[in-house]
Amino acid sequence: MSLPTTAVDLFTDEVLDDPYPHLRALRDAGPLVWLEAHGMYASTRYDDVRRVLDDDATFVSGQGVALNDVLNEVGRGTTLMSDGDEHRVQREIIGRPLTPKALAELRPDAQAIADALVERLVERRSFDAVTDLAHVLPGTWVPDLLGWPAEGREHLLEWAAAVFDAQGPMNDRAVAAGDGALALAAYSQMLAEADLPAGCFGARIQRAAAVGEIDRSRCPMLFMDYLAPSLDTTVSAIGSAVWLFATHPEQWQLLRDEPSRVKAAFNEVLRLESPISCFTRVAAVDAEVGGAEVPAGARVLLSFASANRDERRWADPERFDIARESAGQVAFGHGEHACVGMGLARLEGAAVLGALLERVGTIELAGPPIRKRNNLIRSFESLPVQITA
Repeated sequence: MSLPTTAVDLFTDEVLDDPYPHLRALRDAGPLVWLEAHGMYASTRYDDVRRVLDDDATFVSGQGVALNDVLNEVGRGTTLMSDGDEHRVQREIIGRPLTPKALAELRPDAQAIADALVERLVERRSFDAVTDLAHVLPGTWVPDLLGWPAEGREHLLEWAAAVFDAQGPMNDRAVAAGDGALALAAYSQMLAEADLPAGCFGARIQRAAAVGEIDRSRCPMLFMDYLAPSLDTTVSAIGSAVWLFATHPEQWQLLRDEPSRVKAAFNEVLRLESPISCFTRVAAVDAEVGGAEVPAGARVLLSFASANRDERRWADPERFDIARESAGQVAFGHGEHACVGMGLARLEGAAVLGALLERVGTIELAGPPIRKRNNLIRSFESLPVQITA
């Protein structure tokens, strides 16, 4: 099979602002495309991306999932960048407080916070849906669950965004993110040595080290596994949900008429505006993607954002439709390395949407949205909205 190539840099300002035409061109070019700008292959079709994610023995994460060698070396051994038993042990430890039963116990607290927040915003009528709404549960409630001290919290969203920026290609954004990523690593080291509240997520990691389930030196890495993914991704999803409903009032009305669709609606938001655009894998042996050969040692970019808009999987994929069956979307990944915190993100999203449904009649944009450019996270910097009770 003749392999198509492209000179397009997927991480320029222009492409990040509107990536979807470029991703569609890659899908149309073939199941596997060589990215000249990044020196790796790109898999952009839904079925292929899902198969690669399923085959974690062939397409491994232990050599890093970022797009540059520096972060892939620094991140080795984290839950995100490990394989086999090493990955499973760490994933099991950080996943203990995130089981369906554990999350069900947390749901009332999340809903109470979301309800009180939306009550205040309804009184204001106009607000920024990012800073005044989307930031609140991930930026305040989740750090409480994790056991993070108040000092330093004001930087968490900034540092988490830096970690995702730093995982892109080694462009200006990735270089500029270095200080923030290092600050988050230092914060994680401090937490690993701190006296954290009993029962919090962080204390569970410390206890696992104390009883010998993991080496104590692994604790800062596992703290990082909680810190970075639990913040910006959920902020992105909540912000995108508000934006999509503000620009598709008929869908908001449908959800108000049928509130049982909240879960499906959140899946559709994740499908259409995937919070994390991509990660990479390395072929451990000679392999193939969609019939195209991938030599051992080659790195493959897996585009979640593209797979979730693949015309081969979704009818009229550019359309926002909460009645669509979107449960198969891969915004949280898939398989062995699927996001361990996806249940918590869904809980937060459902709590916010539920609070809005109870109290808000209409949602409209009150000014131009401003995108937050990040190598891997698609989100808003600002989203002015106006609502009616």
